[in-house]
Amino acid sequence: MLRSCFAQSSRAVASSSSCGASGLHTSAVCHARGMKARNTRATLKANLERRAEKERKAQAIRPHVVLGTRPGEEGKWATCDLGKLILTADKLRAPDEFKSNPAAFENAKLPRLFQFGIREKDKKVLFEHLPALSAEAAFERRAADRARAKRDNSRGAVQATKVEAAEYEQDISREVMKAEQLGRLIAMQNTNAPGMAYENRKRIVEAFSNPSKPGDTGRPEVQAALLTMKIRNLWTHLTTYKRDVVNRRSLRKLIHARAKVLKYLKRRDLDRYNAVLPRLALDPGAIEGELVV
Repeated sequence: MLRSCFAQSSRAVASSSSCGASGLHTSAVCHARGMKARNTRATLKANLERRAEKERKAQAIRPHVVLGTRPGEEGKWATCDLGKLILTADKLRAPDEFKSNPAAFENAKLPRLFQFGIREKDKKVLFEHLPALSAEAAFERRAADRARAKRDNSRGAVQATKVEAAEYEQDISREVMKAEQLGRLIAMQNTNAPGMAYENRKRIVEAFSNPSKPGDTGRPEVQAALLTMKIRNLWTHLTTYKRDVVNRRSLRKLIHARAKVLKYLKRRDLDRYNAVLPRLALDPGAIEGELVV
């Protein structure tokens, strides 16, 4: 019995000593492990915040994938070659659109721009020769009536001469009014969207073609300018009609087509690539890299 008591007491002392040692040892290890995990989580959180801040800064200065300009540089479009070249409805509503033209008959007030198809020789026929010939024809039609009054007496001849001069002035005023009315009818302000697009395409081909090879529609600069004009017009439409899903898809295709043309030009001739981007108000970041529309 005494032996069993000693055995139980020894086992109790051993168990108590082992539990105390185990408790002291595992608490230090757990504390170290917890500190390591907390440090890891803090480092990961700091890295994520740093990455998010870097992404926000990059997003703040990233060029607009559609317009091609960086934030705060939207004014480049109004001063670039393409922006000054193409016609818009706002430009056609300028107050000085109709003004006296020295080359026209009696300085008639004509529009600055005419619809497509009106060439320079057509302008001379319509606004220089035709009014003068019409006034002359009206004068000749009344010549027979005035001749009878001149044969009656000299006083009647003098009166007929005064009437002749007054009627001729009326003929001139009438022809000037007709010329101005015709000018308003064929002015660019009265054209429709396809007519304005035709005029803009013609201007772009003339401005961006090689001077030694005018009318080169296959030139990469011409294609990029035409695509940029279409992209701008479609973007203006989509800002008003936001639910137009079909044209949104078309806009995405045009943006990637423009990037493809300009990347091809960059591979062919880097100097031409760098020269055409400012003319289109485009930043290289809007062409190179991944384009997310």
